Amino acid sequence: MKAPSSRRNQTNQMNQSNQTNEMNQSNHLHAIILAGGSGTRFWPLSREFTPKQMLSLFGLRSLFQETLLRIQGAIPPEKTVIVTNERHGYDLKRQAASIGAGYRFLLEPEIRNTAPAIGLAALHLLQEDPEAIMAVMPSDHLVRNPIRFLELLRVGLEPARKNLLVTFGIKPTRPETGFGYLKAGSAISGLATSSAPIRRVEKFVEKPDLERAEGYLASGEYYWNSGIFIWRASAILQEIQDWLPELHRGLSQIGPFLSSPGQSSPGQSEAIAELYSQIGPVSIDYGVMEKSAHAVMVEADIGWHDVGSWNALDEICERDGAGNIKSGNLLDLGSQNSILLAGSRVLATAGLKDMVVVDTLDATLICPKEEAQRVKELAEELKRKGLEEHLIHRTVHRPWGLYTVLERGEGYKIKRVEVSPGARLSLQLHRHRSEHWVVLSGKARVRIEDRVFDVDPHQSTFIPVAAKHRLENPGPLSLQIIEAQIGEYVEEDDIERFDDDFGRKPQ
Repeated sequence: MKAPSSRRNQTNQMNQSNQTNEMNQSNHLHAIILAGGSGTRFWPLSREFTPKQMLSLFGLRSLFQETLLRIQGAIPPEKTVIVTNERHGYDLKRQAASIGAGYRFLLEPEIRNTAPAIGLAALHLLQEDPEAIMAVMPSDHLVRNPIRFLELLRVGLEPARKNLLVTFGIKPTRPETGFGYLKAGSAISGLATSSAPIRRVEKFVEKPDLERAEGYLASGEYYWNSGIFIWRASAILQEIQDWLPELHRGLSQIGPFLSSPGQSSPGQSEAIAELYSQIGPVSIDYGVMEKSAHAVMVEADIGWHDVGSWNALDEICERDGAGNIKSGNLLDLGSQNSILLAGSRVLATAGLKDMVVVDTLDATLICPKEEAQRVKELAEELKRKGLEEHLIHRTVHRPWGLYTVLERGEGYKIKRVEVSPGARLSLQLHRHRSEHWVVLSGKARVRIEDRVFDVDPHQSTFIPVAAKHRLENPGPLSLQIIEAQIGEYVEEDDIERFDDDFGRKPQ
């Protein structure tokens, strides 16, 4: 799928722009990228291990990578904190490394929605910068005018310094029922700029039904809530104390155990995880913004798209003469106004109208466009039934390399495993399965209990049930093996780790 070329041109202009000097001079400005969601609205491309922000929907880069590029040159990597969780942390670090070095990661022990995530990030920042200002933004949105986005970040700095809570409001173009709204009030004297006025927010409202959404659109006073905020770290913590006192107490207990993102010791991590598990989930919108008297709004004409469902692609992607969005190994005859996304195998379609068809190696989605919002229900039903297709793709990236599930059935699973040069898997065991490894290329260094030995191509080895074992690639080339798992249970959570180079806990 291709996004309009103007967006790519604007990204290049942003990197060359001189309009970021003011933010560079404001050494108290930090970016907080919220990247912990496990969205299901883009199933079967998105899975719990590969949520929307990790997908490359509009080119070579993922939505997460585009978010990092959007602020590049304005907020440096060392002042950019990506808030996510252990499940997604390693893949996001890999994606961030392709953009630049120095990005900082804050891993939530558990997903607790946006208010705890933002509060935790604010605590981290205040430890090193009592004057910290946070530019909070989701990692799974599309902004087609990044130059204007940076201009409005600058506009939001002054009200944020005055302890106001700045949010970006998006002028609605349709009666959307999938977004929250805010009602804009009068402009605030003394803060108005020629670039954009600062207006009070009279109220935040939850996602409306169609009748109310039509009324909001007709009134001209309501804006979509973008989820992009600018505020002092100290100010948002004060608001959390005022409106979410239980959350504030929990965060206060965590505070003494905090270090800089990525620097906490195992003991600190365990203490934080225990305290964080006692915090209830709540969104920053519901918990704070709907109640605060200090919320203000900047109208953000930035080409913003939430990309909340398959239908959103119609507004963003290039379409052919019949109104179709197409990609992959597709053969189509006479379809109209449809989204037809194939993978590596042939997808053949004919005569479809207003349909969504998305094909992957292990799952296929077919639905009318008008039912696209129900994709989330399908993913939830897969999860309820315990089917792995809601969780992972057949190819899964790991910190040490990747694996692809080639075949699975009752009591067995066959994988192709690729280990990067110099990398090794954790020291681990499985309670319910044995494994047989056949080396295809490279050299495998294998540990089984106390034995350590090398296995060359065309050779194999066997790992019994409950035997501690480890796979390592000591060579300069990629190691590839075929792994055959056999047992009463062959799912990914049958693993006990005893030593791990990447600090992962047992699944």
